[in-house]
Amino acid sequence: MLKDKDRIFTNLYGWFRSDIVGARERGDWSNTTEILKMSQEKIIDVVKSSGLRGRGGGGFLTGLKWSFMPKEVKERPHYLVVNADESEPGTCKDREIVRHDPHKLIEGCLIGGFAIRASTAFIYLRGEFYNEALILQKAIDEAYDAGLIGKNACGSGYDFNVILHRGAGAYICGEETALLESLEGKKGQPRLKPPFPASIGLYGCPTTVNNVESIAVIPTILRRGAGWFASIGRPKNYGPKIFSISGHVNNPCNVEEELGVPLKELINKHAGGVIGGWDNLLAVIPGGSSVPLLPKSTCDEILMDFDSLREVHSALGTAAVIVMNKQTDVIKAIARLSAFYKHESCGQCTPCREGTAWMSRVMQRMVRGDADIEEIDILEDVTRQVEGHTICALGDAAAWPIQGMIRNFRPEMERRIIAYKANQQVKSIT
Repeated sequence: MLKDKDRIFTNLYGWFRSDIVGARERGDWSNTTEILKMSQEKIIDVVKSSGLRGRGGGGFLTGLKWSFMPKEVKERPHYLVVNADESEPGTCKDREIVRHDPHKLIEGCLIGGFAIRASTAFIYLRGEFYNEALILQKAIDEAYDAGLIGKNACGSGYDFNVILHRGAGAYICGEETALLESLEGKKGQPRLKPPFPASIGLYGCPTTVNNVESIAVIPTILRRGAGWFASIGRPKNYGPKIFSISGHVNNPCNVEEELGVPLKELINKHAGGVIGGWDNLLAVIPGGSSVPLLPKSTCDEILMDFDSLREVHSALGTAAVIVMNKQTDVIKAIARLSAFYKHESCGQCTPCREGTAWMSRVMQRMVRGDADIEEIDILEDVTRQVEGHTICALGDAAAWPIQGMIRNFRPEMERRIIAYKANQQVKSIT
């Protein structure tokens, strides 16, 4: 259980002011000048030592990602891009950071930008977040007015700009290279890698793309030390993390907890428990709509961190916990996700363009039971042909929910098919 003194996002629920006055009262922008006196290598070493893993879904080590950037700025400037295009169904943490703690994000941009020798940070915000855009722009203006960013940021001699860019609302732009394409004014389609953004990114310049939460925790890590951050959580899964809990719970919420918290404790303590009680639980999607669901038998004991969830063939993802009780039609729920991924595919890769559409059509038939049992194996085989065969991870995101359903709820799929055929026979007789 995370102690109150270890919480990073102390205004997660908007109980206090989000402006620069409130931010400074909560400790933001304190000692920032001293942090910027550290060398870039030292800052990156601290972030590496903290064991911070990216909070956007991939879980890649943030400090290691920063270290891929060139050590010298030559003819091309360096850029930091913050991914605030939060479009994963079930995920609603980054918008709360932007809404209630925007200065943590801006200060994190400054320190992170300094570490990778960037001259500018672009915050790519989901277009639907209109009110959040107003709040964040106000916070950016406050930081400029106070001399915290801009020319000679915080009196450090370092010039750094922060630019807010509102996206056009496409899920695919959450993928880092599609985000860069969109930021450049092009159609949001992923780029082939290599080259990676650290060598050729935004406008062909060295670029690092990080999630909002990953950047917003940086100032606290630098103030309190890598040892403090690494003392929270489990080995290789360190630090506090915001979990979004939705679905069939009595109190849907965001909550900051330590990585490795038991899923059952997370739901019962913070989300008021499952509607109908824990024994009424059917399944949980533990990390946003793109990861495989877990049956209740697994949820009883599982810990919420990257490695524990990988061991049970799922993933922490964005830590968006979607709870489904026994009143859920699980096949219909996964079919709805399949329709979402079909709609959001950019169409660039043939396996994704054709596969997501085909899987969605088959899933609609599976909801009715209008299929043959052999088609379950065909469906799974197609998910394997899509998974890992696309430029970006949207193909994987479309495949994994179906794989999780087949792995854990195949008997229900077979029962529905048998019932449908029996009903059709009765109709033909009558």
